[in-house]
Amino acid sequence: MLKNKSRKVELKVSADGSHTLFVPELDEHYHSVNGAHNESMHVFIEPALRFCQKETVNILEIGLGTGLNAFLTAVNQGNKTIFYHALEKFPITPEAAAQLNFAKTESEQQLFSRLHNLPWNETEELQTGFTLLKDEADLTNIDFNKQYDLVYFDAFAPEVQPEMWSESIFQKIYDAMNSDGILTTYCAKGVVRRTMQAVGFTVERLPGPKGKREMLRAIKA
Repeated sequence: MLKNKSRKVELKVSADGSHTLFVPELDEHYHSVNGAHNESMHVFIEPALRFCQKETVNILEIGLGTGLNAFLTAVNQGNKTIFYHALEKFPITPEAAAQLNFAKTESEQQLFSRLHNLPWNETEELQTGFTLLKDEADLTNIDFNKQYDLVYFDAFAPEVQPEMWSESIFQKIYDAMNSDGILTTYCAKGVVRRTMQAVGFTVERLPGPKGKREMLRAIKA
């Protein structure tokens, strides 16, 4: 049994062979059991990072979790200059991170290990052109002092964390985004889409990753 800061977690293998973590207390996985790596690429990297045409990009991640989204963003950085601000209320331990199999090469493994070994609550360079702030914080009471171009909204499902999917939360995020900012999430529930629209987002349904019919991409017009 592994641990994050306050909960026991179990290592699981998803359908594409990549690991995820399961939280028995919440009966919830960190990623899709249909493929953790594929879900991250489909929901965040392709429709957000690669869709964004800006060369300098500020990214906010809601839920660092295993670090998979941050890691794949670094791997797919290309010519972009990135500031990556990841919020996580319950960080996993470096020992738990060391067991995850997301890296495909030795250099990727070094990058993934560095991501998890960098100190919390400090701005550090992960690699050239990629600045990382791992913020041990709760979205419900944080005050932002930066504007973001991309938001990876990867909180646990509304049934598990309903407070994270409220209108006040999406209003806070909307206010912290630049014009033409992009938010993507795996969740395509009608109530979530309508809540996003209520605070001003233009929301489109996109085909979802394996196991999900749809996902959402929201734009701050």
